[in-house]
Amino acid sequence: MAAPTMDRSSAAAPASPVQTLTISKALNMGLRAAMEANPKVIMMGEDIGKLGGVFRITDGLQKDFGEQRVLDTPLAESGIIGTAVGLAIRGYRPVCEIQFDGFIFPGFDQIVSQVAKLHYRTQGKLKLPIVIRVPFGGGIGAVEHHSESPESYFAHTAGLKVVSCSNPADAYWMIQQAIDSDDPVLFFEPKRRYYEKGEVDTTAQPGKLFESRVLRPGTDATLVAYGPMVRTSLDAANAAAEDGTSLEVIDLRTLSPLDLAPVYDSVRRTGRLIVVSEAPSESSIASEIAAKVQQECFYSLQAPVLRVTGFDTPYPPSKLEEEFLPDLDRVLHAVDRSLAW
Repeated sequence: MAAPTMDRSSAAAPASPVQTLTISKALNMGLRAAMEANPKVIMMGEDIGKLGGVFRITDGLQKDFGEQRVLDTPLAESGIIGTAVGLAIRGYRPVCEIQFDGFIFPGFDQIVSQVAKLHYRTQGKLKLPIVIRVPFGGGIGAVEHHSESPESYFAHTAGLKVVSCSNPADAYWMIQQAIDSDDPVLFFEPKRRYYEKGEVDTTAQPGKLFESRVLRPGTDATLVAYGPMVRTSLDAANAAAEDGTSLEVIDLRTLSPLDLAPVYDSVRRTGRLIVVSEAPSESSIASEIAAKVQQECFYSLQAPVLRVTGFDTPYPPSKLEEEFLPDLDRVLHAVDRSLAW
């Protein structure tokens, strides 16, 4: 009897390295990849083990890596960060989760007094490869202390690196790059974008961690944003295109150190800049960008640098957050003001 032949059309195709993932799932996969690559990577945080985190970012990690590497900690942010300092000194790479952005302040002293300074204070003898994950920003209708934008505090602090992802591909790669860094990294995650989807190529060669990126080319004005406001800026660019206005959109990605070379190049072509951020504008990352662009691109600017930000008030109750957060209309209004100058 003749041997059976295989129907090649029905044979299972090899799994594609490109997957459609949410930001939350991409972060989970990135953390898993980092733990698999280095046994010194450990996770610490409130409810990150059995529960898998409030946003399920660490779902399944304790089950697969054990309670010695994925630790459910007490409700004590200062203790979490202080313990991470000791572990980093002993050669571990701790990844701390701050459950919500507004809860980071009990650990603020440890971050700015110890995490940021020990490498410098010891003249380079000690390294602190600590990642502090912070779900940040509004848009989820949360109660007090659960929606803040504290990134400017840390970007202002010498000795800290600060980054923010805005899409699944960056989430997957940037969290691994942050963990690989020998410097302490504040990793801000846009909580209201956790469940937005995008393509992730797990075999791609990622770009550098501390660099900004042009997401959409344009000719009439430049929009610069980071974290949750990147999607808002892209939506504004799409809406403006329907009226014949071409907006270039740049995802800042790194807040400290700032990578403004692509911004300068863009502004020298478009002549206009609008910076978009959820944080208040006073003494902020947005104001620093405005100052530096004014300094470096003065003769290219055809209008003042404009900022579309949260207001200089404490974060409001959830019923008012739609009035507080920059939206598509506020961004487009700033574009109109810039173009009319």
